[in-house]
Amino acid sequence: MHKAKVIAEIGCNHKGDMGIAKELIKVAKIFCKADVAKFQKRNNRELLTEEQYNTPHPNPANSYGSTYGEHREFLEFTGKQHAELKAYCEDLGIVYATSVWDLTSAKEIAALKPDLIKIPSACNNHYEMLGWLADNYEGEIHVSTGMTTKDEIDGLIEFFVSKGRNKDLVVYNCTSGYPVPFEDVCLLEISTLKKKYGDKVKAIGFSGHHLGIAIDIAAYTLGAEWIERHYTLDRTWKGTDHSASLEPDGLRRLVRDLDAAQKALAFKAKEVLDIEDVQRAKLKYRK
Repeated sequence: MHKAKVIAEIGCNHKGDMGIAKELIKVAKIFCKADVAKFQKRNNRELLTEEQYNTPHPNPANSYGSTYGEHREFLEFTGKQHAELKAYCEDLGIVYATSVWDLTSAKEIAALKPDLIKIPSACNNHYEMLGWLADNYEGEIHVSTGMTTKDEIDGLIEFFVSKGRNKDLVVYNCTSGYPVPFEDVCLLEISTLKKKYGDKVKAIGFSGHHLGIAIDIAAYTLGAEWIERHYTLDRTWKGTDHSASLEPDGLRRLVRDLDAAQKALAFKAKEVLDIEDVQRAKLKYRK
């Protein structure tokens, strides 16, 4: 089994504060030992209609502005700030990554030349953006498949095959909900993705929005090489994603348990292991 790579999905859990964003990166690397710290980038005027931009947030208690657009702008970092975050990640030795939601954001983040760019489930049918990335960005492209039909996933994979970029593609099983009850996680879809696309793409991943960490271990045993979880410093903070996120100790335990699972998922090197020899001599039934 390949060692699982863990993405600490910070998203917008930094509350628009660069100090909090850097603290999240530092804790993810030093305390949690995650592999990737990931953010999000949106051009809200491009992504939202005028009506969506000027409509109040559907849950005012989580809003950072009088309208949904103002809320999103408050949480948005500039391209220059993302460059600063990338440099901070590199100084600490953790991979920087970002999900991009529109073409402008894709171009801004691609200019930073990160190792990977993520396409959220909501945008995996934005073929103008996907095509630009396939033609102009050389790193890995990771794509989630929440709220996506099987025919749409087929089309997505074939698109990257046609672009000659399928071997740079990581495809994630995902259910889009916050949080997702266990019966809707549908982990066996990982097996379906592996069977249908395992020889076409670089890897299969799992992006979870559930509670706890047991499900992620199961996802890994089914073949998910990348595990992505939302991550925050405090699940009680204001914002939509905090309640479905892991706090630092949860993320640390997830990394620890994935490492343990990776070591355990092996065949015996010989019929009776060295550790069993003493017990065999002492306990094995003799006629």
